[in-house]
Amino acid sequence: MKKNRIGILGSGSWATAMIKMLTDNTVDKEVFWWVRKPEDIEYIKKYKHNPSYLSAVNIKIPNKHIYTAVRTVVEKSDIVVLNTPAAYLKDALKDLTVQDFEGKIVVSAIKGIIPEENQIVGEYLHDTYAIPLDHIVVIGGPCHAEEVSAEKLSYLTFGCSAIDIAERVAVLFGGRYIRTILSDDIWGIEYGAVLKNIYALAGGICHGLGYGDNFQSVLISNAIREMEYFVQAIAPKDRDIKASAYLGDLLVTAYSQFSRNRTFGNMIGKGYSVKSAQLEMNMVAEGYYASDCIQRIIGKYNLDMPICNMVYQILYNNSPAAKEVNTLAQKLT
Repeated sequence: MKKNRIGILGSGSWATAMIKMLTDNTVDKEVFWWVRKPEDIEYIKKYKHNPSYLSAVNIKIPNKHIYTAVRTVVEKSDIVVLNTPAAYLKDALKDLTVQDFEGKIVVSAIKGIIPEENQIVGEYLHDTYAIPLDHIVVIGGPCHAEEVSAEKLSYLTFGCSAIDIAERVAVLFGGRYIRTILSDDIWGIEYGAVLKNIYALAGGICHGLGYGDNFQSVLISNAIREMEYFVQAIAPKDRDIKASAYLGDLLVTAYSQFSRNRTFGNMIGKGYSVKSAQLEMNMVAEGYYASDCIQRIIGKYNLDMPICNMVYQILYNNSPAAKEVNTLAQKLT
């Protein structure tokens, strides 16, 4: 049987965690890695650590498998994992064509929407690069990169319309501290991952304003119902919204100390401007971009999404956070 060849595009904390998962996994494979900054590549090759993210992780892939050229990694891989912020994906892939992806399995580890097209990643890949839906896999959580680096037991859901393809990818990541779950709900997992970032932002905003755990629990219980309402309207399917890819991912993103979206929201609630919060974090909070994208979908389908609406009003219309949360509080049940 041919050795699996898998490439990771991206060099942030989640991409670095995936390099660790893949190299700790015992299935025979070759791993290739695209790292954007040449200076980071030089550091990784010399010291076997990523200087910018999860610097404690020991990088175990050969130096010759780390590249600055996206096309090289794609050419060498049968399975291509996309792991950049959604807003930067188009730029990362700008030199690639439909032919570059022919016959390959493409995996999205991105929890966001492509802003200009207002499409989830799987939809964008299918429309732009003619990748068949049964060759697109999406990875869902709950799974923070920081806990993967510490080898704390975590679970990942692999979604694809072809379960055998999802399983082929999943077996490359599973291991002592990673359990894998298979699903055929590619759209639900992707939209759920986008929405949970917005809800984590909402939770952070409320925390920054001084709301307590009692309120947060009501907020998140309403959020999971709002998520179910949305995904059923956009992609109707018999799904269990309590599964870990939906509710589990929402909970960890809404409550964890490692959640950048919750942290971003907390800063907004404390009075930071969007720009100042972004500069201080020095990391991308996907929920910020997702809020604008989801709002356009809400308008298109005429959906009633009060939590998403609240976040949008605060982030994009500069409405006072205290006023918007107070209005939302009257609608929660």
